[in-house]
Amino acid sequence: MEVFTSIQSLRSFLHQQRSQNKSIGLVPTMGALHEGHISLLDTAKSETDITVCSVFVNPTQFNNSEDLAKYPRTLEQDCKMLEEAGCSAVFAPSVDEMYPEPPVMTFNFGTLETVMEGASRPGHFNGVGIVVSKLFNIVQADSAYFGQKDLQQVSVIRQMISDLAFPVKLVVCPTVREVTGLAMSSRNQRLSAQEKDLAANIYQIITAAKDALLNAEAVENVKQSAVEKFLALPEFTLDYIEIVDVKTLLPLDRLKTTGSTAICVAALLGPVRLIDNIVF
Repeated sequence: MEVFTSIQSLRSFLHQQRSQNKSIGLVPTMGALHEGHISLLDTAKSETDITVCSVFVNPTQFNNSEDLAKYPRTLEQDCKMLEEAGCSAVFAPSVDEMYPEPPVMTFNFGTLETVMEGASRPGHFNGVGIVVSKLFNIVQADSAYFGQKDLQQVSVIRQMISDLAFPVKLVVCPTVREVTGLAMSSRNQRLSAQEKDLAANIYQIITAAKDALLNAEAVENVKQSAVEKFLALPEFTLDYIEIVDVKTLLPLDRLKTTGSTAICVAALLGPVRLIDNIVF
């Protein structure tokens, strides 16, 4: 496994690989890797010849400076995990390498960025759009691998690929969970053992909501019941829970066809913001 910190050196390496007709898979991450990231890498390895994992805590997608400062950074450990998992190359640039000048271009993703995470974190998806488009241009991968846990991010990236005609296949991989059902996340590193146990309630609540919807309960009643369950857990501060159309992310008033409905949630457990979703 090779580790690159400059755009030029990574491009030179990948140019050589492409000259040998090797396909390239990209796994973009912000580091603090866990089994969820490794599952993305495993899928990339099964579909492409060369796997590139980027490790970059992207400042443009944070609208909270404290959250950015506290985001876990574990590059040495990340590289060890990636090497053991059979990654071909790691791209770990500095902020100055990715942004020699502050970016002035902005993305507008329409209604996709006005709901849920977009409403709670203004400017977040503009930052995602900037960094992912840069990674697409730098790596020029055949396929890029993202987790379903970040469902809204996936929707934004799918729109960007379509609008800008990026020649990359978007591969969305299932959410990887702890035994308790808690969605694996780099932010989980900031939770105590007791908080991790509490955090498992998120998946339990949205699973119960899914079951209720499948049993023909009214959407508004299901949503209200889920909100009340969070209110009964004083350790949580609920940001939102929404029952939405998977494609548009707009609220639904009734269940759609199989695979078209998602329950999405964001909640604070202490200072740590956790998100999850179920698509059914």
